[in-house]
Amino acid sequence: MKRPLPKIVLAAVALVTLCVVTSLGQSAPSPLEAVSPAFWNLFDHHARLTKLAGGFGFTEGPVWDRAGYLWVSDETLNKLFKVNTVTGQKQEILALGDPDGNTYDRQHRLLDCASVLRAIIRLSPDGTQYETVIDRYQGKKLNSPNDVVLGPDGAIYFTDPTSDLPAGQKQELPFQGVFRLGKDGQLRLLTTELASPNGLAFSPDGKKFYVDDSERRNIRVYDFADGQISHGRIFGEEPGGPKDGVPDGMRVDRQGNLYVTGPKGIWVWDPAGRHLGTIVVPEQPANLAWGDAGYSTLYLTATTSVYKISTRAHGFIPYE
Repeated sequence: MKRPLPKIVLAAVALVTLCVVTSLGQSAPSPLEAVSPAFWNLFDHHARLTKLAGGFGFTEGPVWDRAGYLWVSDETLNKLFKVNTVTGQKQEILALGDPDGNTYDRQHRLLDCASVLRAIIRLSPDGTQYETVIDRYQGKKLNSPNDVVLGPDGAIYFTDPTSDLPAGQKQELPFQGVFRLGKDGQLRLLTTELASPNGLAFSPDGKKFYVDDSERRNIRVYDFADGQISHGRIFGEEPGGPKDGVPDGMRVDRQGNLYVTGPKGIWVWDPAGRHLGTIVVPEQPANLAWGDAGYSTLYLTATTSVYKISTRAHGFIPYE
């Protein structure tokens, strides 16, 4: 006759069995945290976050291309990459000190915020050479351009904080600004009221202009008309701890919802400034881009990796 196992042994066996069954029978936890039921109009309940590529230093500035790749800046490795959106294979394109936010212009040329150069630059079609678009305002060097977007008027809009001011170099402008570079080559200062301006975007109808402030952890919205902004006010806030993520890159869908990096991942806001929910990301994201058919996939640059997630939304693309 066999003696029964001690209860403590039976409990341990049960616990191990439960862990094994759980690991085999359950999928990864959902990356989606809804605050409002309206969040599920934008995401399927079963949507999952997929890691596309890793091994970077610090990823930024994603831009999707119809040829099947994603532009990615690496601020630590000081390089611009193309990442295959199917295989995740990385291709080094250009060595460039501290590249940051990117966008295409209307001629499908990449515009990059080159922090070390303290300039907005434009790359050649193959991406191996560049020219300086703008690097000074009223004869003084820019700080460290951070993010860039095309406006509904065809002008280039960018933020210029001091967050990436090259070591040993002096700040020449007595402010951190948001600028408009017109098609006539004239650079105009739009506002200096943000402590650390970062990501920026326009509403699909071109009537609203959004800029987030990484230091104050909020998003500001302005009325926009004829290249001018007015009536600035707080759109939303993304509070968090000292080591949590801050408002950084942002994108807008065709319905006017905002997708803004913040603590834990990507915060999703409706046009009225209501936080609908969050895409939780394993690594803190810095920026994002729409891509794939119908611009319904969000590509996220998050610290050392690139992730993607399918949505029910369709991205608004200013340069299309």
